[in-house]
Amino acid sequence: MKSDIDIARKANLKNIEEIAKQIGISDEFLEPFGKYIAKVDTKILKTLENKKDGKLILVTAMTPTPAGEGKTTTSIGLSMALNKIGKKSIVTLREPSLGPVFGIKGGAAGGGYSQVLPMENINLHFTGDIHAVSAAHNLLSAVIDAHIKFGNELGIDPAKIYWKRTMDMNDRALRQIVVGLGGSANGYPREDGFIITAASEIMAILCLAKDITDLKERISNIVVAQSYDKKLIKVKDLKIQGAMAALLRDAIKPNLVQTIENTPAFIHGGPFANIAHGTNSIIATKMALKLADYVVTEAGFAADLGAEKFLDFVAPTAGYDVNVVVIVATIKALKYHGGLKKNELDKENVEAMIKGLENLKTHIENLKKYNVPVVVTLNVFNTDTQKELEEFSKHCETPHALVYAFEKGGEGAIDLANLVLENIVENQYTPLIKNDMSLEEKIKILAKEIYRARDVIYTDTAKSKLRFLKKHGYDTLPVIIAKTQSSISDDPKKINAPKDYDFTIRNFELSAGAGFVVALAGDIMRMPGLSKIPNAVNIDIDEDGNIVGLS
Repeated sequence: MKSDIDIARKANLKNIEEIAKQIGISDEFLEPFGKYIAKVDTKILKTLENKKDGKLILVTAMTPTPAGEGKTTTSIGLSMALNKIGKKSIVTLREPSLGPVFGIKGGAAGGGYSQVLPMENINLHFTGDIHAVSAAHNLLSAVIDAHIKFGNELGIDPAKIYWKRTMDMNDRALRQIVVGLGGSANGYPREDGFIITAASEIMAILCLAKDITDLKERISNIVVAQSYDKKLIKVKDLKIQGAMAALLRDAIKPNLVQTIENTPAFIHGGPFANIAHGTNSIIATKMALKLADYVVTEAGFAADLGAEKFLDFVAPTAGYDVNVVVIVATIKALKYHGGLKKNELDKENVEAMIKGLENLKTHIENLKKYNVPVVVTLNVFNTDTQKELEEFSKHCETPHALVYAFEKGGEGAIDLANLVLENIVENQYTPLIKNDMSLEEKIKILAKEIYRARDVIYTDTAKSKLRFLKKHGYDTLPVIIAKTQSSISDDPKKINAPKDYDFTIRNFELSAGAGFVVALAGDIMRMPGLSKIPNAVNIDIDEDGNIVGLS
């Protein structure tokens, strides 16, 4: 099999103007970035207000494993397949973060014959959106320290600054640092730290904002610190919401690209699902819903993370009707959850596969609690045996289809496309979490109904922060659980379908501008670290400027 880059370079791409015309975007709203990438002006949404939305297909997965499940590849393949059978479809995805690209995951633009292109540009800098988010975030950090140095009119308590710095790279050494060393010219020394840009509240706001006005309003409400007299300090107090929004002027516009088969794709925003809300921007998906009959969108990691956050927070915020959910599984992932080690996954083992089905079944049961149809797709690998495939079909009671998008592109996902069309419904989806519930009620429901825990335990730090949130009126905001992606539980070692354990909340972080509270569970970090041998060692550039090692 050829590498992803080799396949991508031989693709017959169309000029982006042609892709835009294909879905009704005129040159008036198109801002090309070269031949194959364009920004789409958000003003187009006003011209589409009276157009009926297309159907929304949410793609999620069973709990991830080291073998990879191919959720993005499946999402792209499904959208291409829908177009192949005569439907008008657009796929909407997140922008890759440089942290995972150079860390453990590599490229995030699909794979094989199911990719979004140009994959090198998408994986490396793209249109600069993530850098713009970093710049806006760090402008706020710099202004906070400058304000303290020059008189501290707002009385900011340096020990109560909640706003960390950010960068789009995995770097564990920056999680906890001291800034302001070197004398008074450099400000006042204080503890600080970095989070990865995908976990920045600015990234969340970019992906949740309806327009520039809403973006600026949300930024103004970010809580950055507490004063000596216990008042909350917001961005509006520092008067820089306009400057921060100015840095995001172009970043708020969705990026239009195409798949390897010329299916239109919006790639915009990049919040992680294990430490943020895990899906592309509301603006991009709303635009797609007005321009296509079927929109395929992906939620990060497994159904207990990205899909739960999409169904309980993103969709209600945006006003989406979710029409069907596709859950991606693989034989390898099932065997891993059935107890096999990574180096044993290529060997046939029906018994382990059947045991690992408990993980898939748990996610299916969870998703059905949202009153939305659920279908399963098995992403087939060349190491899967005929017996394993037959036994999977025999034991999977949910409507399912095999998908071969990696190997065959859209053609390999036609069975899935037809299955999705057969199961689409309207106006049935309902969130599990209600807005008027307290934070504790919301967390308890998620812990018991989604994570299958016996009870919720709060550390003393979490209890203290909960009192703080209640005092300042933030205790009924939506909750985003930050937890491990490797388990349905808060413990990465609990694979398959853990239940009847205690789910621990160790702290809370307020994202008042984005409009949610982050509950930190287990040992999850908002700044990842590189592995011993990061993917960076595989990436190179030759004398002709060609990138190698992205996959």
